[in-house]
Amino acid sequence: NLPSPSPPVLASDWRSLRARNHEHAVNGRVSGSGYSWLGHFEWPPSTTSCMKGEPLSSELEPTVETPMVGKSVITLDDLSINQIRELLHKAQYIDSHRKEVAHTCEGRVLATLFYEPSTRTRLSFETAMLRLGGKVIGFAGAQLASVTKGETIADTLKTVSNYVDVVAIRHPKEGAALVASRAASVPVINAGDGGHMHPTQTLADLATLQSRFGRVTNLTVGLCGDLTFGRTVHSLIETLCRFGNVNFVLISPDELKTPRYVLDRIDATPSCSYTEVKDLVSVIGDLDVLYMTRVQKERFFNEDDYLRLRDTYILDEAKMTKAKPDMAVLHPLPRVNEIAVEVDDDPRAAYFEQVKNGMLMRMALESSVVGDELPGYEPLEAKEVQA
Repeated sequence: NLPSPSPPVLASDWRSLRARNHEHAVNGRVSGSGYSWLGHFEWPPSTTSCMKGEPLSSELEPTVETPMVGKSVITLDDLSINQIRELLHKAQYIDSHRKEVAHTCEGRVLATLFYEPSTRTRLSFETAMLRLGGKVIGFAGAQLASVTKGETIADTLKTVSNYVDVVAIRHPKEGAALVASRAASVPVINAGDGGHMHPTQTLADLATLQSRFGRVTNLTVGLCGDLTFGRTVHSLIETLCRFGNVNFVLISPDELKTPRYVLDRIDATPSCSYTEVKDLVSVIGDLDVLYMTRVQKERFFNEDDYLRLRDTYILDEAKMTKAKPDMAVLHPLPRVNEIAVEVDDDPRAAYFEQVKNGMLMRMALESSVVGDELPGYEPLEAKEVQA
C-alpha cells in the first residue's frame, strides 16, 4: 500500500485549503506520535498575517513586500512574484560576473543540515556560498547529528544559529523546515522536506525555463512519473500558477497521481488548466516542456509497489522523435532509468543545465537573505523578466 501524501481536503478558498493541508502536515505528520524530536511549537501561528508557506495567487500577492534580508524560505510562497523575478535577474548577472561576485559573502557561514541523503542539492548550496566567498559547516545524514541522542530540531537550530548566518535544511518529514525556521534566529532555506516542497529546485526550474523560452508562462508543461510524492512537481505547479497562463499535462499511473490539493491549486487559477493522462506518447507532441521524475523508492512502504511502478515511463530517442523540436526536457535528478542515457546528447535535454541554474539561483538567494549586495549589480526595478 502506498502512503498518502495529503488528506482529502476540499476547500473553495485556496488560502483555507493550503492552511488546512499545512496543518495536517505539521500536526498529523510532524508533531504527532513518533516525531517528538521536532520539539514543541505553536500551531496555528499566533499572528494575523499570512502564515509561512501560504500560497498566494497573482491576484492575492501582498501589496507590501517583506524584505528579503533575514527572510526564511520554506516555500516559494514566502517570496513575492517580484522577488522571484529579481532572483532570476540576479542569477543571470552572477553567471556573467563570476569574478566580480567572488567576495560578496566573505566572512559569512552557511550551515547545511541534511537529515536525508543528497548529492546535488547539498553540494549546490555549499558551492553557492563558497563561490560567493563564504564558508560552510554542516552534516550529511541524520546519523551524524545529535538527533541520534534525542535532540530536537528546534534545539539544533537554536544552537546552530549561534554559529552561522544562514541555514539550509533537508529533512524526510513534511513540516520539519517550518519548525526549523521558527526556532532559528537566522534565515532558514528549505532544501526539501519529505513530499512537501523543494523551493530552490523550483527556482532552478524557473531559471531553466527562462533561459530556454525567455518566459515562464504561456507554456504547455508536461509532468511525468511520480506526481504523488514528487515535491519538486508540487513546488513547480504551485509557483507556475502564481505566474499564470500555464497548461499542465499530468502524466502518471493511477497509483502516483497528483494530490487533490495541488489540483485544487490549479483550479483556483483561472488562467491555468490541467489534463490527467496515463500515456506519455499520446501527448508528448503537444508539450513545450517535459518534466520527468524519478519514482522514489524512499517514499514507498512496500518495495513490491516500487518495483512494479519504477519502469512505468522511460523517455528514449524513439519518444523524442514525436516531440517538438524546441521542447525542453527537465528532471530534478538523480535519475534511475526514466531517461535513457542516449537522450543526454539531444539539444532538448536541459537537466544538466538545471544543475548549473540551481547553483546560480542559490547564490542569488543566499546573498539576498543575508543582505550582501552583489558588486556592480543593478536591481531589476522597472525592467521585468518576460512572463
